[in-house]
Amino acid sequence: MAPEPEHCPGPKSEQAGSSDACEGCPNQLICQTAPKGPDPDLPLIASRLAGVRHKILVLSGKGGVGKSTFTSMLAWAFASDPDSEVGLMDIDICGPSLPKMMGAEGEQIHSSASGWSPIYVSDNLGMMSIQFMLPSADDAIIWRGAKKNGLIKQFLKDVDWGNLDFLIVDTPPGTSDEHLSINTYMKESGIDGAVIITTPQEVALLDVRKEINFCRKAGIPILGLVENMSGFVCPNCKGESFIFAPTTGGGEALAKEAGVPFLGKVPLDPRIGKCSDHGDNFLEMYEDSPTSKAIISIIKQIRKDIGEPLSSDDEEDP
Repeated sequence: MAPEPEHCPGPKSEQAGSSDACEGCPNQLICQTAPKGPDPDLPLIASRLAGVRHKILVLSGKGGVGKSTFTSMLAWAFASDPDSEVGLMDIDICGPSLPKMMGAEGEQIHSSASGWSPIYVSDNLGMMSIQFMLPSADDAIIWRGAKKNGLIKQFLKDVDWGNLDFLIVDTPPGTSDEHLSINTYMKESGIDGAVIITTPQEVALLDVRKEINFCRKAGIPILGLVENMSGFVCPNCKGESFIFAPTTGGGEALAKEAGVPFLGKVPLDPRIGKCSDHGDNFLEMYEDSPTSKAIISIIKQIRKDIGEPLSSDDEEDP
């Protein structure tokens, strides 16, 4: 899609593709042939998600900051409460990594009269990803935006999510088709907010500023900013050193500058990579790690922000 021309009537307008302003626009044919009027699938999506109490997006402006890793831990932490039902939706269409991280690699989607069934990695944690639809884990997804958007819509309206306490959505880096689509499709059912992941160095913070701006323009509440890989924790001596130097103050300074909540810093533990490769729950296997303690503290804050604190959290508060 090219930038719209001046005085563009908009792709949903009755004049889309046929007004004087459309002459010479490279998107003219797309606008002429696109369906007009309200999307008839939006009520179906709202009906399907009516049983989902809280919906959380995990965003990052830049790839490689540990967004999917944090998403997997967020899902495991929510599911550690046996009274909670948790759903995990991977809309990183071109780079679906959550199935491997969650130990669900090689699973396939099953259909029933009520729709697609999520893949359950525990009794109360189900997930959906395009990886479950591919013949091989090495197959590349070479799709344009329209086809990506269509699959995201199917994940929302055709998957039998049932009654969930939390639906966590892992998004690709950036502010593109997938982000616009998920916001449009879920707007009627409501999004509790977004958790934005960054690393301390300015190269990552540059893109995170754009992500914050996107959330504000799209009307998505920001639950807070997490600074991931803020230091390296040695599993043997427990000493911590900084790999990515926060030359401009890191995530905490950015959060203060942008006026968004700062949820905390998560140090890098090399055992996270091992757990992700084997689909293990890092928080359960290494609960004494400073990384686990930092993530649990952040997740407790997220639960409080969306009005779902654990009773044990209330007892710990003064």
